[in-house]
Amino acid sequence: MTIKVGDKVTGKVTGIVKFGAFVDLGEGENGLVHISEISDNYVKDIHDFVAEGDEVTAIVTKVQEDGKVALSIKKAKEDNLKKETISGKENFRHPRQTSKFSSKKPSKTSDFDTMMNDFLKASDDRLNDLKRNTEGKRGGRGGRRS
Repeated sequence: MTIKVGDKVTGKVTGIVKFGAFVDLGEGENGLVHISEISDNYVKDIHDFVAEGDEVTAIVTKVQEDGKVALSIKKAKEDNLKKETISGKENFRHPRQTSKFSSKKPSKTSDFDTMMNDFLKASDDRLNDLKRNTEGKRGGRGGRRS
């Protein structure tokens, strides 16, 4: 079995170490899924995502001259998502789109003005609290000045 970069392969996880998971690809071929290629999310413990004996699908990202094979489960999942998106493209709507047939853009100026007014009010409140708390503490040596 000749493995090339970009091939989608399925194998069984044979071992897990801190930096990744070893996958048996069959016919004497082994590969390594680095911890950064397990998932799009942060992976603190690989055991949260895969276990020994699990069947995984991965894409070959690198084949070194000495026969080491680098795999990516993350890219295989992305590849599946792209295929689903392409096949269901006519049903896709952007989340910010209000209607499928609407060409009118939502007004952002009123939202911005409201947010700016809220920010200015909160900022003034904080500034007044800060002035009130530091007003009597100025002076240095001795007591308060009147």
